[in-house]
Amino acid sequence: MRYTSQQNDWLVTPFEQPASVDVSGNQLILSNGLIQRTFVTSPNFATVDYANQTTNTSILRGVKPEAIITINGQQFEVGGLKGQPDYAYLDPDWIADLTLDDNAFQFREYRVGKIEAHYPWIRKRYAASTVYPPKGVTLTVEFAPPSCIDNLCVSVHYELYQGIPALSKWVSIRNESQQPIQIDALICEIIAVNEQEKHWLHVESDYAFSGMETTQWGPDADYKTQVDYHYQMPLLMTSTYPLGPGVTVQSGETFESFRTFQILHDSDDRERKGLARRKMYRTVAPQVTENPILMHVRSADLDAVRLAIDQCAEVGFEMVIMTFWSGFDIESEEPQYIATMKALTDYAHSKGIELGGYTLMCASRDVGENFNCIHPDTGEPGSKFGQSACLASGWEEGYFQRVLNFMDATGMDIIETDGPYHGDVCASTTHPHHSGLADSQLRQWQACVRFYHECRARGIYINSPDWYYLNGSNKCGMGYRETNFSLPRERQILIARQNIYDGTFEKTPSMGWMFVPLVEYHGGGEAATFEPLCDHLDDYEWHLAQNFGSGVIACYRGPRLFDADQTKSIVKKWVDFYKKYRPILDSDLIHVRRPDGRSIDCMLHVNAQIQPCGLAMLYNPTDAVQQMTLKLPLYYTGLSEIAEIREEEGEPKRYEIDRDYNVEVPIEIQPKGIRYLVIESVK
Repeated sequence: MRYTSQQNDWLVTPFEQPASVDVSGNQLILSNGLIQRTFVTSPNFATVDYANQTTNTSILRGVKPEAIITINGQQFEVGGLKGQPDYAYLDPDWIADLTLDDNAFQFREYRVGKIEAHYPWIRKRYAASTVYPPKGVTLTVEFAPPSCIDNLCVSVHYELYQGIPALSKWVSIRNESQQPIQIDALICEIIAVNEQEKHWLHVESDYAFSGMETTQWGPDADYKTQVDYHYQMPLLMTSTYPLGPGVTVQSGETFESFRTFQILHDSDDRERKGLARRKMYRTVAPQVTENPILMHVRSADLDAVRLAIDQCAEVGFEMVIMTFWSGFDIESEEPQYIATMKALTDYAHSKGIELGGYTLMCASRDVGENFNCIHPDTGEPGSKFGQSACLASGWEEGYFQRVLNFMDATGMDIIETDGPYHGDVCASTTHPHHSGLADSQLRQWQACVRFYHECRARGIYINSPDWYYLNGSNKCGMGYRETNFSLPRERQILIARQNIYDGTFEKTPSMGWMFVPLVEYHGGGEAATFEPLCDHLDDYEWHLAQNFGSGVIACYRGPRLFDADQTKSIVKKWVDFYKKYRPILDSDLIHVRRPDGRSIDCMLHVNAQIQPCGLAMLYNPTDAVQQMTLKLPLYYTGLSEIAEIREEEGEPKRYEIDRDYNVEVPIEIQPKGIRYLVIESVK
């Protein structure tokens, strides 16, 4: 689809309509001008419409419960209505005749409030300007139990954000009885989706790690008029725990589920869908916009770290991480070591450099037979990564406290956690913080989340090789295979640029790190190695140019960033370029032409709220001069008629924008050449 103008497109111009909850008869209407979810409150609470207000379409074809809970082996629906005659569509005239299910949890009351911070965020370093907690509204709906359950309160929470077509939902269960209860299973969201709207609904959760998927698409047994003879069309979306949760809730305790995030897309366009998801992350998890320039120093020897700090300060890097295999010990409780590391941190700070290091949290780690994950099939220590510590075994109490004490005592600024890779399960029945297999996955995740929240409260930057963004982490891998960096330099460079191109469809540039092994890594010999750096300046510059040019910060792993004046000059050139254009380089990428090694490839940064509003990076990886007329899509720059475009720091030229918001720019790039175009509005 195409908006009538960029001025009413929420991805170009900030959409300022507040989120609200309005009452109309027995209906509650949760709306922000982009999406609208409508509920009835009698005879029970239920969603009766879920609409994209931009496209004026509803994704809903039927009424379902708001949640489904299995308690002490018995399944109960929360809210919902019965009696819909056909699940191919929902006729509004049917709603008044729908009936109450006496065995379901019944609507009791609702409350409207402001969004509160899900975790603390201290702005300690450069980040995109944003509001946190995000603007919006919360709707909390309380349900009373059916007569067969005593003193159990279920609350369903909805959080609608201003300016984006997205909401989140979660469930809390409070045990007000005198007896413990067991929550065997929990479905947090159920939506009966129209056939044509399925691909316009994006659902994810903050319970996401190691490929974990809480979003399930399955058949709807109520849909008897579908074209599939066996009623197997996957049109029922549920957001649920893959295992458990399997938790025991004691008297007076409250259990809170993971959060399900939903976006109602207004287009089938892959780029536009990616822009929507990226804007959701910027809105609800703004710490992901922090994007410090960092180096991985491979030795924690004091002289080696000071050299790295000094070189970073000279060329404008902002952070040093004592990387894996460096000898750095973040778990140390030795006073002299802590004092030494504090002095080193103070030295880094005196140079304007943040300092921190690596820790192997639990994956592939053997911490003793009393604390390791127990494989459910064998009953012996083991996990998907060979062996992992169980983060609900009791070992983690000392581990997390040691790490936090170390960070507090030294004043370090960043932690890089290897793992947790949760998704690991543990069949032990003797670990103190989980009962058995059913709750082991959840309890380990909760332990990791609590730790990340503690780091966030301290302003600590978090590199995590897993998808913990919605619980406070800053950065994860952009997406690459480590062994590719053992390939000859030219091949690894182009493949890395493909990885950046592909990874930034779902991540903002600041959400993913890349990797530059300055010394040999996983083999490959001289052909794969950048040291001595001054002997491979052209290749080194390509890594620098494509990382800084995409706004994707890489982990430069080695003993130094430069080894000669000309090397230092090249590094500083691209750091200065990034810092000069940082706001636009940290903005969204539009994917113009994927690297293929045959011709010019191109990525375009856009941001209609700043100047310059666009910056295109162009790469010619071939050994020949490449000429082409480049079609640049400028819709998301906010420009509509005329664009001023200059090649690098040259004089700008004016280009007319066609009715599809494109300009055509003649380009010539020398062999192995790199260029950039700066796009601005006419002054």
